[in-house]
Amino acid sequence: MRILMVCLGNICRSPLAEGILQSKAQEKGLEIEVDSAGIGGWHAGQSPDHRSQKVASNNGISISHQRARKFVSDDFNKFDLILAMDADNKAELLKLAPNEMAKSKVKLILSYLKQSKFQNVPDPYYGNLNDFEEVYWLLDKALNNFINTTQLK
Repeated sequence: MRILMVCLGNICRSPLAEGILQSKAQEKGLEIEVDSAGIGGWHAGQSPDHRSQKVASNNGISISHQRARKFVSDDFNKFDLILAMDADNKAELLKLAPNEMAKSKVKLILSYLKQSKFQNVPDPYYGNLNDFEEVYWLLDKALNNFINTTQLK
């Protein structure tokens, strides 16, 4: 299975989600491909935000090798599932989708959290390290549920 994580600029939330899911898949011996992208290309080629890298590292995950990239329409062909970090990202992806099949691949990542007060992963960009830690734990819980409830190839 090929999974794409998408946020606004691909330097905060989606790199964390990519790293977390890769780590969990490796621990469970699952052969899945995970990538991330941003709706916008402002940060293309940049490493993840240093705060995302720090929070990931504090949890035993390295995301320093990742580089930001902009979502492209061909991603609908390359990936089986596209997980948006928030409703705005999802709406943009649905606008870009060429057909119903492509639209059916787009889901909110926090839809895998049951009984959560959150529907959207908050954007921590203008926040502090605590905001990035909160994002990490939201993503970690959602991706635990994802792995435990999804038929992965």
